[in-house]
Amino acid sequence: MKYIVLDTETTGLSHEMGDRLIEIGGIEMINHIPTGRIFHKYLNPDRDIHPDAIAVHGITLDFLQDKPRFAEIAEEFLAFIEGAALVIHNAAFDAGFLNSELKRLSMPLIVEDQLIDTLVIARQRHPMSQNSLDALCRRYNVDNTKRTKHGALLDAELLADVYVELIGARQPNLTLVTVAQAAAYDRGSRGMSLPVRPRPLTPRLTAEEEQAHLAFVGTLGAEAVWLDYVRLGE
Repeated sequence: MKYIVLDTETTGLSHEMGDRLIEIGGIEMINHIPTGRIFHKYLNPDRDIHPDAIAVHGITLDFLQDKPRFAEIAEEFLAFIEGAALVIHNAAFDAGFLNSELKRLSMPLIVEDQLIDTLVIARQRHPMSQNSLDALCRRYNVDNTKRTKHGALLDAELLADVYVELIGARQPNLTLVTVAQAAAYDRGSRGMSLPVRPRPLTPRLTAEEEQAHLAFVGTLGAEAVWLDYVRLGE
């Protein structure tokens, strides 16, 4: 399964009021393991940046003057996220800004079914707790000491680590299946025929050991689980 862990920075808090994207950062993961592919762009918003926003991310309009407009990178961005679930902290905010930009260009929008909101997951797992990205980094011992200000790519990298911890996928070889997946596996296994050994395995117990074990089982009472195995061997 392909995931893109995504974060954005903006000129302000409201795309409805005309605020624009100024940075996009994305990390590709396959089956919750980073592949090394990233997407990172600074964008010229063609408008002022609110001072409160600059205080959060530190990105100024002077810095963005020579950066591309969203229209110039839109196709590259859509190609990067194609076929992926988007993992975003407070997904409604970032997806709202992204869709606002895409709508201006009459390009395909991000749909709700694509979104995995880590803020929603965190609130379900840790109700009554702080669930900001910084708070989750502290909870899961994710090193965020480089995060002196918000930055889309750095925040996406941190969120990728937090997301793996949130869903319990830190050990990629430990596969947790859904009920539907288990049922599908069960249906497939019913038609399997197990081969019969041409010769029984050679017993590893001596006759004396077998008798000692049976004597011990006899002391466990009529409900002993071991009696089921004794009967199977008869």
